[in-house]
Amino acid sequence: MCNKTEVAVGLSISLTGRFRLQGQQALQGIQLWQSYINAQGGIAVRDGEKRSVRLIWYDDRSQIRFARNNVFQLLREDQIDVLLGPYSSSLTMAVVEIAEEHKKVLWNYGGSSDEIFSHGRRSLVGIASPASDYLRALPQWLAEESPTLTRICVLYSDSGTFGWQVARGILESVLVVAGQSVELVPINSSLENYDTILRTLFDIDPEVVVLAVTFPDELGIMRTRQHWPSTVRVVAAVAAGLGDFSAELAQIANGVLGPSQWEPGVTFPNIAGPTSDWFLDSFQRQSGKTPDYIAAGSFATGLVLTECIRQAASLDDEKLRSTASDLDCNTFYGRFRIDSRTGIQTGHRVLLIRWQGGYKVVLPSRSK
Repeated sequence: MCNKTEVAVGLSISLTGRFRLQGQQALQGIQLWQSYINAQGGIAVRDGEKRSVRLIWYDDRSQIRFARNNVFQLLREDQIDVLLGPYSSSLTMAVVEIAEEHKKVLWNYGGSSDEIFSHGRRSLVGIASPASDYLRALPQWLAEESPTLTRICVLYSDSGTFGWQVARGILESVLVVAGQSVELVPINSSLENYDTILRTLFDIDPEVVVLAVTFPDELGIMRTRQHWPSTVRVVAAVAAGLGDFSAELAQIANGVLGPSQWEPGVTFPNIAGPTSDWFLDSFQRQSGKTPDYIAAGSFATGLVLTECIRQAASLDDEKLRSTASDLDCNTFYGRFRIDSRTGIQTGHRVLLIRWQGGYKVVLPSRSK
């Protein structure tokens, strides 16, 4: 149980299981935020009073039932002041109902599916751009850079809603770009080999292939790239936004496009909190690793939370949610601005990147 000199911040996070790599980065970002805030004497709560941050977390093993049990533990037994979300849309979807029931704001950095925000829940504050925006800029980029490539095939996961939302964003964008067509192909989550996908690609003969499945399946499908139809000229993958994509695939990743919520070379004016350079250097010193946008997003969630507590001068969840609804600011991660009704992020923008020689290159923005 927390005391009056602390702000108890709790979360269920995947330290084992299929989301462990992303979950570990997310937790390391949150731990760095804790260190950053406590080095300044804590969070300003009211009348100059500052409280240190205490983190409480439990491993959900990348499974829904453990995530739900963990959140019940945090709310009922640990009686935390602040609830951060887990990593992944499926786990976030599973725990947001609990947060709503307990009238506790879920500060969501790790669940991007638009579906999470579609039920009018008051308890949500989204930090990252939604899944439908991940590759929304791709059709316009193709129209300007490779106008002769018009046949797009999107392979998306039929498990959960994240993959479909990524596909939907592309489909909506194609509707305003003349001459392009999209073939949507749902991929079974229990796929054991990729022969069916190869046959599908040869049936469709696409010029552009987009992957919006699980991280392991995107790696597996990419490893069959040499067997794809010769018509394929451009490849985009959701997983390409993460450094492990190139680390796992090496030369196979070269030229692949992807979405990223943050890259260290992109700057914003009038930011609250530290710079990208500070975050990058501090994260590397603390963890010995290079951060991906997942860690940047979890750290930025802490910055937004800190600002909301300062402005509200309170830890009351309703006051914090109202403050978040009115907040419009930049951090090193980008702009924060939510839809006041749903809590979905509307101000932040997804970056389009391309792997070149083992490095991510941020492509010029082509659309809003």
